[in-house]
Amino acid sequence: MITTELVISQQILQDIKMTAQELAIEIAVYLYEKQKLSMGQAKRFCGLDHISFQKALAQHNVYIHYEMEDVQQDLKNLGISL
Repeated sequence: MITTELVISQQILQDIKMTAQELAIEIAVYLYEKQKLSMGQAKRFCGLDHISFQKALAQHNVYIHYEMEDVQQDLKNLGISL
């Protein structure tokens, strides 16, 4: 596994009036919206639990990606067939 560290100066954070956590959430939400990160990856990226990340998505008017395959799997898990 290769890891990379991104360093953002305190001055930049002050200039944009954000904390490091707020910026991480912004980046995670953006990358999730663009389907570059899964929900699991995005919430790990910004250090939020599942519900908190969903709230962050809602605050940014970003919808949860829920494809037809997800619906079918949920129905199967519930023992419902169409």
